[in-house]
Amino acid sequence: MRTGEPLPEVGVVLAALATGLWHWDTAEGEVTVDAEAARLLGLPAERATLTEAQVRARLHPVDWNEITGVVQLAVAEGTLAEVRIRIMDEHGHVVRVVRSRSKPSFDPARKAYELTGTLQEVTEPRPGTPAGRSAVTGDWRRSREAFLLDAGRALAEARSTEEVLRVAAGLSMPGFSPDGLAVFGVSGDHLTVIGHHGQPENEVNPFVDMSLSTDYPAAEVARTGRAVYLSSPQQYRSRYPMTWPLAERFGRRSWAYLPLTVAGRTMGAWLAAFAYPVAFTPDERSVLTTVARMLAQALSRAGAAENQRELTEGLQRTMLPALGPEIPGMDIAARYVPTGGGLQVGGDWYDMIPLPGGRFALVIGDVQGHDVRAAALMGQLRIALRAYASEGHRPDAVLSRASHFFHGLTQSEDDPGDLRFATCYYAEVDPATGTMESARAGHLDPVVRMADGTALILATAGGLPLGIDPDSDYPTTRLALEPGDTLMLCTDGLVETGGHDLQTGWHRLRVILEEHDGSLEELADALVQAVHGPSSHHTTGPLADRREDDIALLLLCRQGEGCGCGDSTAVRAPVRRTMLTVAQAEPARIATARRHLRDLLHDWPGEDQRDSAVLLLSEMLTNVLVHTDTDALLVAEVSGQPGERRIRVEVTDNGDDLPHKRRPGEMASSGRGLMLIEMLADAWGVAPRGEGKSIWYELYESAAPEDGAGPSVDPEVLSAP
Repeated sequence: MRTGEPLPEVGVVLAALATGLWHWDTAEGEVTVDAEAARLLGLPAERATLTEAQVRARLHPVDWNEITGVVQLAVAEGTLAEVRIRIMDEHGHVVRVVRSRSKPSFDPARKAYELTGTLQEVTEPRPGTPAGRSAVTGDWRRSREAFLLDAGRALAEARSTEEVLRVAAGLSMPGFSPDGLAVFGVSGDHLTVIGHHGQPENEVNPFVDMSLSTDYPAAEVARTGRAVYLSSPQQYRSRYPMTWPLAERFGRRSWAYLPLTVAGRTMGAWLAAFAYPVAFTPDERSVLTTVARMLAQALSRAGAAENQRELTEGLQRTMLPALGPEIPGMDIAARYVPTGGGLQVGGDWYDMIPLPGGRFALVIGDVQGHDVRAAALMGQLRIALRAYASEGHRPDAVLSRASHFFHGLTQSEDDPGDLRFATCYYAEVDPATGTMESARAGHLDPVVRMADGTALILATAGGLPLGIDPDSDYPTTRLALEPGDTLMLCTDGLVETGGHDLQTGWHRLRVILEEHDGSLEELADALVQAVHGPSSHHTTGPLADRREDDIALLLLCRQGEGCGCGDSTAVRAPVRRTMLTVAQAEPARIATARRHLRDLLHDWPGEDQRDSAVLLLSEMLTNVLVHTDTDALLVAEVSGQPGERRIRVEVTDNGDDLPHKRRPGEMASSGRGLMLIEMLADAWGVAPRGEGKSIWYELYESAAPEDGAGPSVDPEVLSAP
């Protein structure tokens, strides 16, 4: 080139130097190469755009794995990425070795790497030499440290023996990656194979149950705790002539057997076998020794975790009951999910107890704590409850006796500062009629999904948790399951897990209950999935922490149209009904009754009618508590098809005096109850009973009655004294 002439183009200069140019965009998944780079890759010498899979097929798999690590390291340190790559042909033979140099960059918005670099052929090193052992050129120590950090993190995250072995098989050591791995354990005086990679399953049979006295490298390592390095087949044959025929057929050229030592105890051996000669320099031995130590720690943790899980599952299986034979006219489903810490055992439990006459009892509860002691107390309490129930006691007596028993059980413990209590819900069910008598000890109220899909919390009378006061009383509540109704009993883990409180957790479950259309087993799975499934991790509750707790769940369905126990396409029955008792000593339950009625009318279109219904109910219940000495029983029912429905509310008491209309003065504080009912109800009346009376009213979803058609009232009742 003469002075003053323009410089040639870069591509011409690179081609003259037998250097190819390439560009790789990981977001697009494409690699663009010029003619020289295509030739070096073993492709036609012309410019081309290749997919990552096409390029990867031309490279040695070990080198491809190392390229990824070198690129990430170069971006992190802001340096060039330099690698030595073996180019393979269609038969898997190395045709040439090239060197690539590039300056990678990372785009956070696209989350992708972009590289532009060069390819240049280099003289192929002889296997076993320092150059042959290092596909990555540059700082060996930097590559080794990066590899060990990645390997340590991957092994630390492994949670099972199988996962540890999978991570070990995927490790790509800097410059000398083994193509065969095996992990040996010690069982008594025998060597066993825990796992292997790189050889067929049937080829490891001779090593599965080998005596520790056998003249085999892994057995020697397990006996002595010292590593064995074999750099050539000749060295293997001379040191271990008896077992050399077992290793010869694998075609390996170098072997490293390292002890797996934890807390000074050799628990086994790790084999790394190479298809080419390895000199095992001090640097290489240091890497292998470090990996062996991390592998031993990971296997020890995984083994302890597996033993713990096996113990947990076995303990919990022995404590959780079978649901027993089928119940005529009813279906039942149950779930238990241990999600606490430690051994993942806790105090949550459920039970089903057969009773005389075809009846049965459902029990669900939660002993305070998530440890072995909580599980042990739960087991004892469950046995006591079964015993008291089998003796024929009513629900209130069962819980009273159980509270006295549990108080004595916890008070007698050696640690007086670790007193426990337990919540419990106990219900006796008559499958023939669907009636239930229940008692509650500090537990969550039951939930019923009615035949039309409406889900309500059933307010039940309750007492203190078991074990707090041995003389506590537990009043009973009578409930009724209509055909098609589904009862849900659960512990607080199902409601509060995921940072929810009782209110937000109930709203989450209510959506599942009301929208699910399937079998009872599918409903149980859907409820648990809503709490622990993928969606729960991005729908956390208002609390700051994601509290985790054990979950016990019981579902009981009285078979009927719309229950989901049979054909999931069945039409839901157009009736929903609820009952509630308001005792004289519990006037605060009037607010609970109002909330019940609002929940029952959640889809009623008329806001004024909903408010009127709640107002009239409040007047009726207050009248019973003020003017009688008896309790009030509320029965509310919504029936009919949408657009033509009717709400009927009836309050029954055992008082003898029938209500009558009065004309209160302007300043009177009472006496307007019946006047309000007459003004707001579409129909109402008072009906004498054998003992006591009931007063009822009805509201209609359809248009208001025609002019002149007033409420349906019994005139004889109104004239009663």
